[in-house]
Amino acid sequence: MHRLRSLLAYIALLAAVLSLLPGAAYAGALAVALAVILGWGDMRRVPKVVFSAALLGLFYALIRDPALIDGAVANVTRLAGLILAVMLLSHVLGRSGDLQRISASLFGGRPTPRYLSLAFGTALVSIPLNFGSVAVVGSLVSERIRAGGDSAATRNATRAVLRGFGVAPTFSPLSISVVLTLTLLPGLGSLQLLSLAVPFAFLMVLAGLVWREPESTGGDPERPAGKGPWLRFGGLILAICLGVFVLSHRYGFNYAYAVTLSCLAAVLGGRVLAWSRGSNPPVADMAPVSNELAIVGGSAFIGAVISGVVLGNIHGDTQLPVWGWSLLAAAVPWVFFVSGLAGINPIVIGTLVGGILGSVWPSSALVGLGLAMVTGWGITAFGTPFAANALIMERLTGYRAVDASFRWSFGLSLSGLAFSSLMTAALTFGLV
Repeated sequence: MHRLRSLLAYIALLAAVLSLLPGAAYAGALAVALAVILGWGDMRRVPKVVFSAALLGLFYALIRDPALIDGAVANVTRLAGLILAVMLLSHVLGRSGDLQRISASLFGGRPTPRYLSLAFGTALVSIPLNFGSVAVVGSLVSERIRAGGDSAATRNATRAVLRGFGVAPTFSPLSISVVLTLTLLPGLGSLQLLSLAVPFAFLMVLAGLVWREPESTGGDPERPAGKGPWLRFGGLILAICLGVFVLSHRYGFNYAYAVTLSCLAAVLGGRVLAWSRGSNPPVADMAPVSNELAIVGGSAFIGAVISGVVLGNIHGDTQLPVWGWSLLAAAVPWVFFVSGLAGINPIVIGTLVGGILGSVWPSSALVGLGLAMVTGWGITAFGTPFAANALIMERLTGYRAVDASFRWSFGLSLSGLAFSSLMTAALTFGLV
């Protein structure tokens, strides 16, 4: 059964790559559903709820409007392929000696440079590794705690890792947050969104300097990684991102499809390089991905159905005053954050917000809604105790997630939410 689940995940990935062919999207969605069903006993509560809601959405579509199913199935296969490709990339890079040297080099130096290097370094590593970045960099913090005990330095390091990973959903072109937002808001361009999201993420990391504990001015000796590892790792990320933008802008591929192809190209390149050196790394086991497939695939299906239902019940343009659209944009980041405090996965909230509001939002101001979604998602990722990265760090360091994520970053979270609301409201007001 374990091997069958892994095989089904690979079939879903292959179907996503071939999704332009007739019937491939349905084959991929079926493989995703079977992988989830076979892994049901190992799944957490939230993925089960999301997948069950998707099944209800399927029954609704079959009865009321079967035409909704085609678009929903295509979304499931594309986004499932994306999450599987990113996880394969994380598996390949996780064994990289360059990554280990880069991670170790982030912990040296004086307090302020150390905090910034950990935060920005984790954010950079998060682009291809996703949650793997927290495990890699967080393990260094864990080792420091075991060797020297709890201290202001280890608590600040924990803050930096959580916040560095937390801003990745805001700016990373490979993150599920950016991909889902662009999928649910098809009129929004990736460059248009990221040109505003990247500066916001940069400012959030810098603002985190205010919400730290005082440390002694002395620091650990620096252990520079050298230029080679940074150049190779940064070059790989740049090549993947360039591949995404070329495929999506020059060739017109769906954004999620472009990310999948670019990540897989990097994975295949890594395997060819390993073979050329005489090694044969093991094939990644994809059986444990049932939770991710249930959440991503289920949310993709729900979002497509909701969008279709909303559009089908709209007769003419939705009329709201300009300030009404601005108020809605300002509220979106807070909806993400409050829902995160209640333990609701941001993918679910993003699906509902993008599926409902994206269907009626003025096309000229889609960037306001998109920016509100990814910034709210990012703040929720580092500021709420139920986020996966907070739970990983709790296991590694022993610091309670409610302390490390919520209490230690509460001021930063409120400031970021306020800034996001003001920025997205002003942007929406000026573009409607």
